[in-house]
Amino acid sequence: AYRHKDDPASHAFRKITERNKVMFGDVGIAYVYFTYGMHYCFNVVAKNPKIKAGAVLIRAIQPEKGIKIIQENREGINFVNLTNGPAKLTQALKITKEHYGIDLTKHSKLFITDGIKKPVKIFASPRIGIKEATDKLWNFKIKI
Repeated sequence: AYRHKDDPASHAFRKITERNKVMFGDVGIAYVYFTYGMHYCFNVVAKNPKIKAGAVLIRAIQPEKGIKIIQENREGINFVNLTNGPAKLTQALKITKEHYGIDLTKHSKLFITDGIKKPVKIFASPRIGIKEATDKLWNFKIKI
């Protein structure tokens, strides 16, 4: 998870830019950006109305459907490693800059669904892959 003024690891920390402007808008919008000159990362704008900007980086998924298509998109990769990282996930789902700004609450080429209801436990841990604000326990994992 990433916020605004209190989160120096966030793209929204300093000011609004063309890259991060959706983080300052409505929740449920896709924030997709290119990183390290080679990978896309997929975020969902999510924030309390009192917070100016925020998003959650989707780091991994456990696919239950469409696995054959995902395997085709990640040719030669074994099942365990198909979607267990931000860049792997965007490759598997073919998420690109074209998906930036899409309303994920509406049925379109990319959307979030309620899915199957299962009891879950949510674990919070330090964020990874950043150098600042590593003390924030904003890396959330779901255990089904």
